Amino acid sequence: MTDGKRIKKIDARFTEDEYKIVLDLEKTLGISKTDLVRTKLLENAPQILINAKELITAIDAIGSELGRAGNNINQLARHANTLQKRGLLPPEIVDRFNALLSAYIQNQEQLEVSLRKIIRLIAR
Repeated sequence: MTDGKRIKKIDARFTEDEYKIVLDLEKTLGISKTDLVRTKLLENAPQILINAKELITAIDAIGSELGRAGNNINQLARHANTLQKRGLLPPEIVDRFNALLSAYIQNQEQLEVSLRKIIRLIAR
């Protein structure tokens, strides 16, 4: 038992099928329903629970940052085109821009994969 006396109670209702699963787990694991629910809930809470407000705020911030990065890329491309027309654009600048743009695209693809994983976890 952890520190303190357990005096608080939480009631939960289950369907017949859900209750049968709980009973099967109780028999299989050899622990009471109370301990089973307490263990499943408290030991896995950090991995299971998602603060939706924090998640939405973080995703919104990422979206804003991607928007700013996209604007910066457009401005750089426009400036590069102007310099190119004047014959003032060094080839090493073009190479560096292309490398940075490739890295940006790769990071964006990784972000998309991560967001899909988050959505799948939330949908469970």
